[in-house]
Amino acid sequence: MSEAFATAMFLSMSGGLQDAYTYLARGQVFANAQTGNIVLLSVNLFEQNWGRAAHYLIPLAAFALGVLAAELLRVRFSALERVHWRQLVVAGEIVLLFIVGFLPPSLDLAANSAVSFSCAMQVQAFRKVDGFGYASTMCIGNLRSGTESLCAYWRTGERRAREKAGRYFGVILLFGLGAGAGGALVPLLGRRTIWLSCGLLAISFLLMFLREEAASIRQEAEHLEGELLHLRGR
Repeated sequence: MSEAFATAMFLSMSGGLQDAYTYLARGQVFANAQTGNIVLLSVNLFEQNWGRAAHYLIPLAAFALGVLAAELLRVRFSALERVHWRQLVVAGEIVLLFIVGFLPPSLDLAANSAVSFSCAMQVQAFRKVDGFGYASTMCIGNLRSGTESLCAYWRTGERRAREKAGRYFGVILLFGLGAGAGGALVPLLGRRTIWLSCGLLAISFLLMFLREEAASIRQEAEHLEGELLHLRGR
């Protein structure tokens, strides 16, 4: 249920929106692309801009803590039946990002750290789409894998490689759509733009419930079919 492309669609749009939001509305810090934060951190350290360096270091630390939090949720709640542990991750993201929308500009550093923490939980919890490894909050790995799959399709003509390329480029497109929407809405909604991300995540949360129910119905139907075949055999 967590690997369906329908779920990945809204996760990817949310990821793009979050990156645009923190960069445009919260002091030009990347919530997802920690490579950019590392570059800016190093530049400021070499220039001895200690306060500006902390501006990038703290979101980096928050990202690492987000990965840790997702792993702890997986270990602690992986046996749950009614709710999947990945849904708990999404619910935590929604709460965090909703709070971020209330934080004033004076707390931009706290807002960026909260978004980085949220992104890290998401990228750690959701690693596959239709069986293919991917990232819903960044694009470099998806671009590499999509291009590699496209080359494999041109070389071999295999349908599986074509489908794989389509998934990756689809995720990149959706990420871009989310980022574009964020960029367009920040001038209108300001710091509350992040609430749109909450809505996208809520759709993913509900989709996982629907897919779980469909899987349960399918399993029950298969069980009944097996029982009928058994009775006929007798």
